Amino acid sequence: MNLLEIMRASPVIPVIAIDDIRHAVPMAQALVDGGIRVLEVTLRTRHGLAAIRAIAEQVPDAILGVGTLTRAEDFAAARDAGAVFGVSPGLTSDLIQASRASGLPLLPGVMTPSEVMAAREAGFFQLKLFPAVPAGGVGMLNAISGPLPDVLFCPTGGISQETAPQFLACKNVACVGGSWLTPKELLAASNWDGIRTLAKAAAGLR
Repeated sequence: MNLLEIMRASPVIPVIAIDDIRHAVPMAQALVDGGIRVLEVTLRTRHGLAAIRAIAEQVPDAILGVGTLTRAEDFAAARDAGAVFGVSPGLTSDLIQASRASGLPLLPGVMTPSEVMAAREAGFFQLKLFPAVPAGGVGMLNAISGPLPDVLFCPTGGISQETAPQFLACKNVACVGGSWLTPKELLAASNWDGIRTLAKAAAGLR
């Protein structure tokens, strides 16, 4: 799958931070069972790569991405663990080179029109507006759709179940990212039915 196909496979990409490696597989299975197949497992905790590896091995229907890619050396490790795409909070020349060298498609973060234009010049036409709400939210997306109509976004940062439909209604939005699908209290309680219910609601947003 290319990056555009991945973005269109789920209306919401959950942004996941794993504090307990035992949660990785049942959480991922609950999300997939609820209709959310595209998962972004971040490197914000020490369990990130191990969680990706476990999910890739045991939840084959998941489309796995690695998030919070900020260092070039993490690309190859994420790919080898089973990730099929990467997500970064920003874009640098080192990240561009690492993405190309590893073959791991990258969804880079941008916040301003100048950053969007720079990313597009580097060959990136699918971008993450991050942090979406502080960056201007729906108003920002609608404003740049005219001068930059060939770019599609996954806005992430400050979006909730309630506000996600407003973002998905923008013509330049393919999906949204959010952490509300895997709240810490449900993970801590191993409440997989609760996560499955949240996933079903998110899957119905398209």
